[in-house]
Amino acid sequence: MNATTYGMDIAKNVFQVHWVDPAGGEICGRKLSRGKVSEFFARREPARVVMEACGGAHHWARVLAALGHQVELLPAHQVRAFVSRNKDDAADARGLWLAAQHQDIRRVQVKTAQQQAELSVHRMRSHWVQVRTASLNALRGLLYEFGIVLPKGKPAALRWLCEQRASIEAQLPPVMVRLLQAHLETLRQIEEHVHSLEQEIEAVQRSNTTAKRLRKVPGIGVLGATALAATLGDGSGWRNAREFACGLGLTPRHSGTGGKVRIGGITKRGDAYLRTLLIHGARNLVRVANPPEWIAQLLQRRPFNVAATAVAHKLARTAWAMASHGSAYEPRWGSSPASH
Repeated sequence: MNATTYGMDIAKNVFQVHWVDPAGGEICGRKLSRGKVSEFFARREPARVVMEACGGAHHWARVLAALGHQVELLPAHQVRAFVSRNKDDAADARGLWLAAQHQDIRRVQVKTAQQQAELSVHRMRSHWVQVRTASLNALRGLLYEFGIVLPKGKPAALRWLCEQRASIEAQLPPVMVRLLQAHLETLRQIEEHVHSLEQEIEAVQRSNTTAKRLRKVPGIGVLGATALAATLGDGSGWRNAREFACGLGLTPRHSGTGGKVRIGGITKRGDAYLRTLLIHGARNLVRVANPPEWIAQLLQRRPFNVAATAVAHKLARTAWAMASHGSAYEPRWGSSPASH
């Protein structure tokens, strides 16, 4: 592999490439259309290609890796610091090339097509759940204008609507009755979408070895196990379990100057979906009547939410260890100090 590093800013149709000729030190740039990208790099000797970890980056990483190139994906927010002056495609590509020279920037692991497909099922389920919530809230607001107040919560609201359907329609004008019927039919269709996607996620969990092992961890359900397995892969994208937990934003943020450091709430960086699943699973572990001994001792020293976040941090580290080492969950496992 030659010593050339290419910084490539990707988009829908126009791609900008920036590199420096290692022989003469000439600064080069090239604007490529989408159809010319593969042709351009196919004619080049295997080299290092750096891109932002944004939409479409994993696809192009797989395409360029198949051509023999070494592909690195950098976090977009860390590349932004290397873009000077006005922002355009050429400046972005140059900023990528500059950021690639800094090895302290953590590279994003390239996902396989299967990993992306499994995560897409989660994204679509989240989309339909949000649409379902918005649709029910819209119906709640419209009925409130006619003096009808739905109970809190989706199950209770839909159950009450079914039980009181006749009396509700008697209070509404004919146009509103038709709107209510159409809206309830839409909610039923959305519920079917969500149910079918949940069945797809369960099928993924049954076929994925890592997800099967993660499912046995208390606090990690079907959604968490499949999402963690698809995100982690073999765990090689993170140096250790602590780095993975930090990447999910489950560690406190700190700021300070003059030697005074202040510790605040969690950073909330990284994947918000994964962090939400881990926090919900951790809260269920903490709120049980008889939690594990170490959680009970933690609750004696810290508030409920702090303890739940600490448990979520431990779940993230456990998931990385199991995915990285291919090990099963051991409830009674405990680390021992290294022998010298």
